[in-house]
Amino acid sequence: MPVINFNYTDLCRLIGQEVPKEILIERIPMLGADMQDTIDSDEMSVEFFPSRPDLFSVEGLARALRAFLGIEPGMKSYETSSSGITLNVDPNVIDVRPEIVAAAVADVKIDDAFIRSLMELQEKLHVTIGRKRAKVAIGVHDLDKVNPPFLYEAVEPEKVSFVPLGKTESWNLCEILEYHEKGREYAHLMKDKERYPLITDINGKVLSFPPIINGTLTTVTEKTRNLFIDVTGTDRKAVEGALNILTTALAERGGKIETVSIEGTYQRLTPDLTPSHWELDVDSCNVFLGVALSPEEMAKSMRLMGYDAAVDNKKLSIFAPATRMDLLHPVDIMEDVAIGYGYEHFGSVPVMTQTFGSELPCTELADGIRDIMTGLSFFEVTTLILSNPEDEFQKTGLKEVRTVKVKNPISEEYTCMRANLIPSMMRVLRRNKHRDLPQNIFEVGDVLDWCRCHRHVAALSVHSRANFPEMKSVAEALLREVGMTWELKPCDLPLYISGRGAVIIIEGEERGHFGEVSPAVITAFELNHPMTALELDLGPKLC
Repeated sequence: MPVINFNYTDLCRLIGQEVPKEILIERIPMLGADMQDTIDSDEMSVEFFPSRPDLFSVEGLARALRAFLGIEPGMKSYETSSSGITLNVDPNVIDVRPEIVAAAVADVKIDDAFIRSLMELQEKLHVTIGRKRAKVAIGVHDLDKVNPPFLYEAVEPEKVSFVPLGKTESWNLCEILEYHEKGREYAHLMKDKERYPLITDINGKVLSFPPIINGTLTTVTEKTRNLFIDVTGTDRKAVEGALNILTTALAERGGKIETVSIEGTYQRLTPDLTPSHWELDVDSCNVFLGVALSPEEMAKSMRLMGYDAAVDNKKLSIFAPATRMDLLHPVDIMEDVAIGYGYEHFGSVPVMTQTFGSELPCTELADGIRDIMTGLSFFEVTTLILSNPEDEFQKTGLKEVRTVKVKNPISEEYTCMRANLIPSMMRVLRRNKHRDLPQNIFEVGDVLDWCRCHRHVAALSVHSRANFPEMKSVAEALLREVGMTWELKPCDLPLYISGRGAVIIIEGEERGHFGEVSPAVITAFELNHPMTALELDLGPKLC
């Protein structure tokens, strides 16, 4: 989880009054954080949940504490004025890095604490909501060193050169990716791109090559008084949220937020600090939290969490700050009611009834199958429920079904929910092919056929004499021990060698298959020895 480091004196200065360190150490964890006991040091560290990027800076923490400690309850509003700056977006950049927002912050007073906090916040946002700059990248510039209007476009990488941050010589964009340390670190973000994104001013001076590196021309120093901030990325909500968090943090240090007009393919005025509106049913919230708060008490809790809240009969009309990117559902609001009310006020209620628990049928069946497979000399493995279409269908030749896709996968290996167990287990064998043979493994786990969850059992056996009769005896032993009635028919799946695979029919329905794995499938998973496989659908998951 993100850890922010700050100075106690600086925090109190931002809060507006001195708060005893003992109180901070006691109260900050109640916001949803882990804090080291630094009573004897002026330096402090707080570890926040990743869901609260608005707290990833000492400025954001100070704003939250002013409300939480009752010093300034309610939502903090920030005034904005027009900077008169226009940022033009060329249509050719949409296919490269489509989203951009910007802001100007005037009259900043930069010192060591300012620089330290700005750099830490920028990096925390890059790593968390920015997905290491793939989703969001932030550029901070000395506005007085360039002349608007600015242009955001995609250029041919070998035709534009500038001096990147931290260097003294001019390089083109390809050279930056090859020689600059940040270029090498983030070069994969430009993979397969024919053009690269670039931000320039009216004179063609380069501000930034997002998401890689800024130009040295706009380096922020202690003499900087006016800032220009650009945030580029692939998700509109993420780039707008990052800009809101950064600009309001700078406003906490006395900066004046000024809007920038984005023109071109889309038009907008950023930053947009308009609060979001929510309605909360008081009775539903009380039931959810197990408390009996009055509407007025609930509104007070909301104001302690930095919201504006007004009572409207049995509902609360709530306005949330634009920095709260984590609010997706009324349950998120209810959680903040609990935090504002105080976790220390929640008590336990003695259980007044006596009940007897029991395992669900699907759990009993799964446990029984584990015992059976262990008795058949198979070792249990547990694999991730995430997979990818290539392993699921193309390499194995299994029937392709509609999968649940991951919106923002962290790697190409995990882009969807698995529809079968065998591909995941093949990856286990690939990572363990240096181990001695035979290798007999099984798994009882969940798969998804679109949005329907099923529980499967699968087994793989690898050794020099792996054959069809061997896996047939395993399949029949398993089916017999769980009390199923079955019949077999030939299988034409490309997963198996022709004539050496069978389909399992239970109550007239195809529920599984087994056989000798095809050499093409074996080599596709970088394996080298004969293999047999079994997979059986145990039915819809009941738990």
